[in-house]
Amino acid sequence: MNRICAALDLPDPRSAAELAAKLVGHVGVFKIGLELFVAHGPAAVEPIRKLGLPIFLDLKLHDIPQTVESAARGVAKLGVQYLTVHASGGAEMIRAARRALPQTRLLAVTVLTSLGEDEQRELGIPPDAVLRLARLAVAAGADGIVCAPTEVAALRAALGPAPLIVVPGVRPAGSAKGDQRRTGTPRQAIDAGASMLVVGRPLRDAPDPAAAADSIAAELR
Repeated sequence: MNRICAALDLPDPRSAAELAAKLVGHVGVFKIGLELFVAHGPAAVEPIRKLGLPIFLDLKLHDIPQTVESAARGVAKLGVQYLTVHASGGAEMIRAARRALPQTRLLAVTVLTSLGEDEQRELGIPPDAVLRLARLAVAAGADGIVCAPTEVAALRAALGPAPLIVVPGVRPAGSAKGDQRRTGTPRQAIDAGASMLVVGRPLRDAPDPAAAADSIAAELR
C-alpha cells in the first residue's frame, strides 16, 4: 500500500490535475485543500476523481454541530474518501459529521503543525491537548486523527492499532520546513506508527514530482 498522500495545493483545478496526473502510480491518495476548494468548489474535485485514486478533502470543518452536519452532507455527495474536521469543535460536532458521512473516513485535526510551542502557549493550548483531542475524537466516532510527526508514537501507544493517524508536516531530510513548526522525516513518521503521510511542497515544487514521490517511497521501504 502506498501511504503517500499528495497535497494538491495549487490555485486552480487545471494546475492541480496536471500535478496529479504526473503522480498517478507514485502516490496513494490526492488531497484537495481549502485554497483550491474555496475558489472552485466541487469543480475542483471532478478532474482529480477521474484519475482513479482516493480523494482526501481537507476542509477542517469547525462550527456548530448542525452547520457541520449540513456541510458534511454536501461533502457526501462528492464521493470523496476522507474529510477533516477540527477535533476542538467537540464531541457532538464530530458525531454530527459522522452521521452525515457514513461512507467517508472522518479525520479529526488535533493541533495544527504550524503552531510551535510559543504559539501554543500564547493561545493557551495545554501540553496534553493533542492527546486529549485525539481521544475525544475517536470516542466520538472519528476514524482517525491528524497530528504532527513528533506526536505519532505517543498517540499510537494511547489509541492502539485501529485509528488512522495522518501526518502532515512531513519533510524529507534536508528539505526546508516552510511554515511548519513540528516536522519530521517520512521514515520517522512511519516508524512511529503513522498510517498516511501528507506531502505537499516537496512534491509540488520538485522538478520531477514523480521522482520525488518515488524517493520518499524508497525511504519508507
